[in-house]
Amino acid sequence: MPVGDSMTIGSAGEHTWRYRMWQHLRETYGGPFALVGPRETLYDKALDAPTSYEYADPDFPRAHLAGWGEGWLHMAPLIGEAVRAHRADVLLVSLGLIDLGFYTNAEQTAENVRGFVAAARAANPKVRMAVLPVIPNVRAASDAPFATEVTRFNELLAKAVADLDEPRSPLLLASPPSSYDIHLDTYDGTHPNASGEHKIAEAFADAMYQAWGLGEPYEVA
Repeated sequence: MPVGDSMTIGSAGEHTWRYRMWQHLRETYGGPFALVGPRETLYDKALDAPTSYEYADPDFPRAHLAGWGEGWLHMAPLIGEAVRAHRADVLLVSLGLIDLGFYTNAEQTAENVRGFVAAARAANPKVRMAVLPVIPNVRAASDAPFATEVTRFNELLAKAVADLDEPRSPLLLASPPSSYDIHLDTYDGTHPNASGEHKIAEAFADAMYQAWGLGEPYEVA
C-alpha cells in the first residue's frame, strides 16, 4: 500500500512513482502481488480535488492511500482501517513535508509517526513498513528555519524507526533517492517529474531488496 502526500497521489496526466514501482515489481518480484488501498484517483489541479483518473498510463492497479495536502497527522487516524480493510502487508510511506510546512513541528510529527505505526500494527501485527524521510524540496532550499525542522524531523524519524523496529513487523528507513535534484527531478521544486518518479520508486525498491530480499535492485530502462 503506497501511503503519502501530493508526491504520492500525483496529479492528472502523470504516471506517479506508484506506477514505476508496479512496473519494477512486475518485472522482478517473481510472485503474486497487488497494490492496495482505499483510493485510486489523482489530484485534479483545475478542480482542486482528488477526482481525476487521467493517468499517463491507466492500465495498472492504482489503489493507494495518498492525498494532496495530507501528512502523518492525517494518515495516522486512517491507516488502521485501511490496512484492515485492504489486507495490506507492506506499507511504502512517504510523508512529512506537509506536516512540517503547515501543521506540526518536528517533535509533534515524530509522535504522529509513532501513532501511525501503532495503528498499522494493531490492524496487522505482521505488517512491514518502509518509510522515506522528507526529501529535498524547494522550500527547504530557500527557508532556513523550515530546513532546520526538516533536518530535525528526519533525525527523529530515524530514531523512531530504530526504536520501533521489531522482527515480526519490520520497520525500515529507506535512504533518500540518490542524486535527487529539485531542479532536474521535479517540475516545481517539490513534485516529481518522470525522473523523480523513478528515483522515489528506486529508493523504496532498493530498501526492500536490501533489507527483505524482495524484488531486485531498481533499474531505469
